[in-house]
Amino acid sequence: MLEGRCIFSRAYSSGCESETNWPFMIYHKLEITAGGVKRSLEMDGGSGGGGGDGDGSDHVRHRKKKATSKPLDYPEEPISTVLASVSLNPNPNPNERSSNNSSLSLSSSSSSSSSSSSSSNASSDSLINSLGREISISCLIRCSRSEYGSIASLNRGFRSLVRSGDLYKLRRLNGVIEHWIYFSCDLLEWLAFDPIQRRWMHLPIMTSHECFKWSDKESLAVGTELLVFGKEVTSHVIYAYSILTNSWTSGMRMNAPRCLFGSASLGEKAILAGGCDSQGNILDSAELYNSETKSWQTLPPMKKPRKMCSGVFMDEKFYVIGGIGGPDSKVLSCGEEYDLVTNKWTEIPNMSPAGENEGQATAAAAAPPLVAVVNNELYAADYAESEVRKYDKGRRVWVTVGRLPERAGSMNGWGLAFRACGDQLIVIGGPRALAEGFIELNSWKPSDGPPQWNLLARKQSVNFVYNCAVMGC
Repeated sequence: MLEGRCIFSRAYSSGCESETNWPFMIYHKLEITAGGVKRSLEMDGGSGGGGGDGDGSDHVRHRKKKATSKPLDYPEEPISTVLASVSLNPNPNPNERSSNNSSLSLSSSSSSSSSSSSSSNASSDSLINSLGREISISCLIRCSRSEYGSIASLNRGFRSLVRSGDLYKLRRLNGVIEHWIYFSCDLLEWLAFDPIQRRWMHLPIMTSHECFKWSDKESLAVGTELLVFGKEVTSHVIYAYSILTNSWTSGMRMNAPRCLFGSASLGEKAILAGGCDSQGNILDSAELYNSETKSWQTLPPMKKPRKMCSGVFMDEKFYVIGGIGGPDSKVLSCGEEYDLVTNKWTEIPNMSPAGENEGQATAAAAAPPLVAVVNNELYAADYAESEVRKYDKGRRVWVTVGRLPERAGSMNGWGLAFRACGDQLIVIGGPRALAEGFIELNSWKPSDGPPQWNLLARKQSVNFVYNCAVMGC
């Protein structure tokens, strides 16, 4: 999908198409290294109650600090009321040291309270002693994931539970899901936005080969990982960001590396379909990725090869929609349904919102279908008419239900993010006027009636969204 893909190389020609940290998305989390302490997960603007205010994201080519702006009047809390009291332990217990010889403990006003904290860490199996382990965990899975950094600092048991990812597995099994939005308005820089707490967060900057920076990219959030797919010189590469370590890693490989594919995730699993290989051949193959086992499974081939398509999960099935295929690279109006139970693909005619363009040659700059699913209903953003459309599954037709946000501009669909975020649709974009250096996050809950967009946040930024993904965990 557009919102999961970077098309910079197509719009601008280019030669090339722990236990390390404590990274649990808290305000000004401390990273302890051998050289001292530094902040590794930055919170925009330093506001406590936060929201869409802050100093904006610095563009990779312009390091001048932008002025702070507060276009939305969200209440602020002092940082001291948000942070847990986390500090360096001057005499860390060797048994609790991470691989980089760092340790976190509750800060204390005296050495005696520090000793008491260390003592409590030694017997932390019950987590909250008066409640017992089972009830403790039942309480923890209902806490906001933004508080897990503070929780992880309490003792060894809490740290192990959060950092292992077990807490997120238990949340999923108990139907506790919290959605955060991850997107990039710069080629290697990513932001996260918590729509519940209305907090902005900076992810660590990716370190990659120059060719990856300028290549086409796709992004996908699955489980507790954000995956970014691109190309380095002659080979495809995948960078994975983990919310458990607050770090990027690379080295993961699909069975059949590709780009320009359609994808979607459901819990810990994701499906990637179509795309093209390093020689530019359009693919009909598909793969399933399991983020818990870190494994790739080759699925049966689709009915038609396609690239620049979109993917969604709906009614427990995966759908690939639209795209370009055939020997003449024509627009496809059909979609395909993959049933995870029967392991079979079924072609569905006229499923693409751009169905009237069936068989036409496509412009290189045209975006894939902008589609998203909320409550098992399929929606599309018609960037040309600035409309929101809904797919009637019974009649297999698209129906206009309202308008997109007023300032959601795009370049033939590129630069605009259209995503499902829980029971809401999210549109991220900004005005196309060069003087307007900001983006807006707007939300609409389809169950409330026709589109009435709610402005969640506004931020000083380059007003072009290269990639976007929503992580629910």
